[in-house]
Amino acid sequence: MDDLSAWTLLLLGLAGLFAGFVDAVVGGGGLVQLPALVLGLPGASPVQILATNKLSSVCGTSVSSVTYYRRIRPDPKTFGPLMIFAFLGSLCGAVVASHIPKSAFEPIVLVALVVVGAYVLFKPDVGELTELRFAGHHHTLAAVLAGLVIGFYDGALGPGTGSFFVFTLVGLLGYNFLEASAKARMANWATNVAALCVFIPQGAVMWKVGLLMGAANLVGGYVGARTAVARGSRFVRVFFVLVVSAFIISLGWNVLSG
Repeated sequence: MDDLSAWTLLLLGLAGLFAGFVDAVVGGGGLVQLPALVLGLPGASPVQILATNKLSSVCGTSVSSVTYYRRIRPDPKTFGPLMIFAFLGSLCGAVVASHIPKSAFEPIVLVALVVVGAYVLFKPDVGELTELRFAGHHHTLAAVLAGLVIGFYDGALGPGTGSFFVFTLVGLLGYNFLEASAKARMANWATNVAALCVFIPQGAVMWKVGLLMGAANLVGGYVGARTAVARGSRFVRVFFVLVVSAFIISLGWNVLSG
């Protein structure tokens, strides 16, 4: 941290700010923050980059979760089980992260993102209104399964987790985009905390850098959550398509160049 130039600190701070905004609206801040950390900290190991990204992200998801909760009042019967099992899934994913090659995930994630993006793009009415597809225990079970699977993915790899939560809550459970984004932020907060529970004992977190970016991420998360609430589901939907498209381009390049 002491050796970093003022320009590097500015880059990391701006990356954290924008990542917090993106994460608060639809998820996907890692698309901004991870490359910035790689560029700004060329001597850091991959696990240090991932751990420091989680520390910064948890600051933004904390404030955006509180903002959404105060303004949207999401149903705890959904976000409670979703958060709990997302936490457990992320714990398991973080534990096995070092044993799973990144190359095994990227083509699968790329195909999933293409399907997700196409589904939302060509169904303009999806996510406009809340029309729940399950009731009672079936609804809870769907939330639990979503939390476990996406939580595991976040702990093991991570990029796009928030967007996968949003899409699952819209496409599978039937929430509108704004309500889905509120619940997704809470679940993403849980997965970030779970991953830190694994990374902190390993000594992988670069605290000064992570807290610097976290402060900027927090501001971005607050502004992003308030913007999403003010602009509504239509704005969140458009932003979702843009972020997923950026992920597809980024992952597609990695797969083709690898």
